[in-house]
Amino acid sequence: MCRHLAFLGPPTSLATLLLVPEHGLLTQSWAPREQRFGAVNADGFGVGWYAAGDPRPARYRRAVPMWADPSFADIARVTTTTAALAAVRSATVGTTQDESASAPYTDGKWLFSHNGRIHGWPSAVEPLVNAIPASRLLTMEAHVDSALVWALVLEALAAGENPDAALAGTVRKVLAHAEARVNLLLTDGRTITATAAGDTLYWRSGPDGVFVASEPSDDGPGWNSVPDNSVLTATADGVDVRPL
Repeated sequence: MCRHLAFLGPPTSLATLLLVPEHGLLTQSWAPREQRFGAVNADGFGVGWYAAGDPRPARYRRAVPMWADPSFADIARVTTTTAALAAVRSATVGTTQDESASAPYTDGKWLFSHNGRIHGWPSAVEPLVNAIPASRLLTMEAHVDSALVWALVLEALAAGENPDAALAGTVRKVLAHAEARVNLLLTDGRTITATAAGDTLYWRSGPDGVFVASEPSDDGPGWNSVPDNSVLTATADGVDVRPL
């Protein structure tokens, strides 16, 4: 239903990360190569990135296709970062259609994206609501399954769980109640954590940084496919992949 990407590495422009690669996120908005569900991602996009000395990420989101926003292309050309998370969206019928539903979601130092879908939304996940305080439910950014998944992740993080445990536990909770695809992506600007649960996920690490993405943004070497039902943790020091 979506494509997303996270990056950690040396200072790099958003254009280099998202717009320049032949099969980068811009191209994936109209011609993804490995998307299993849906053909285009034209229902919005978002980018979050970290500026030097500021632990809270900046964020830019729109409810239009990435290719239809020339202002973002100009911003991306001159914006450099050492960490970013971006996504292009294919909306599910019955969910919020404005930019509030476009990833990344944010809270404090965190950026988050969900690539997938919960079937039977919202009735299928009613049992999960009891695990979320009313104050968090009332401040969800959008009426969409991704926002509820993000609320579950935030509760786990607030309870002191590590990011990998928070994501893996959330995936298990969702799958216990509904048929779903739950590829999650989370970063605090220093670590990337992700799950592969129902859709494609890849990683690459080298001198240009570490990338975790729904699909490779180029045909170069070094891309590694993540097995389904896995959780990944990536830092500048390496990448670790384990079963959920």
